[in-house]
Amino acid sequence: SCDETAAAVVRDGTEVLSNIIHSQLLLHQRFGGVVPEIASRSHTQRILGIVQHALREAAVTPEQLTAVAVTNRPGMIGCLLVGATAAKALSWLFDLPLVGVDHVQAHIHAAFMTRPDMPLPAVTLVASGGHTALYLVHAPGRTERIGSTRDDAAGEAFDKGAAILGLTYPGGPAIEAAAIDGDPTAVQLPRPLLHNELDFSFSGVKTALLYHLRGSGLERPMPSLSAAQVADLAASYQAAIVDCLVVKMRRAAERHHAASLAIGGGVARNALLRAAIAADPVLGALELVFPPLAICSDNAAMVAGLGTEQLRRGAVDDLHLPVTATARR
Repeated sequence: SCDETAAAVVRDGTEVLSNIIHSQLLLHQRFGGVVPEIASRSHTQRILGIVQHALREAAVTPEQLTAVAVTNRPGMIGCLLVGATAAKALSWLFDLPLVGVDHVQAHIHAAFMTRPDMPLPAVTLVASGGHTALYLVHAPGRTERIGSTRDDAAGEAFDKGAAILGLTYPGGPAIEAAAIDGDPTAVQLPRPLLHNELDFSFSGVKTALLYHLRGSGLERPMPSLSAAQVADLAASYQAAIVDCLVVKMRRAAERHHAASLAIGGGVARNALLRAAIAADPVLGALELVFPPLAICSDNAAMVAGLGTEQLRRGAVDDLHLPVTATARR
């Protein structure tokens, strides 16, 4: 759907036999973000080899597969088309059922792959570069979105904050690494919308960081920063984003009487976020489901896992399966 070319083989929806991911990080790093045309061209060049690699590692042949699941929403249309076309070719050539999967829902389903008996209802946070939302999970494949971002996604805020601080792309890992030696209380940054329902807003945190460095006059150049200053700013910025996520998760868990809490998406790899959830008196008392890091970021194993669940329910598509840029609510 974006900048990872991935294929996986999963047995019975939970046993991951292979999970191959090719990252395009080096292709996009100099641009400070994903370039859709470059991403889709790279997918076209890589997809066949990645599928073959996944089959070899799993020691299975296409004839042994029971179905083909593919992300068909949301994401960049050119990227989605590459994956969907490859999946349709496999489906037609080997006479396999085709299952279209919403990859945001697949992030939610990753928790069930980790803990199939996860207590319900569960509150799940999906936080990545393109999405930040809270879902109430009633059953596998049955979810309700209860909060979302009004502007930037959390991962996008990390990317933009890293750019302001002169750090590399992607911003989440760069800020997390820089923050290790920093003081999270060094700079007071806002925590927007803390008292407003379950929605998020991160644009104000990003703007506050920019104004702290440059002031409100755009004509002022960015100051030179020492390593210690970058560390303090990164730690303060990371703490502000994590605080916003934790407060909203706590409110959602209390309001909906959650029995468990799960996280997914690239931001779910953040160590401070995981520690803050576990340390929170409300969230820490719930059953916490933190998927392995390998299935937090975009990957094919979670798509195959949810595809298996949809196949069991008879939710099968045909070769006219469309791709769409947006997710379902």
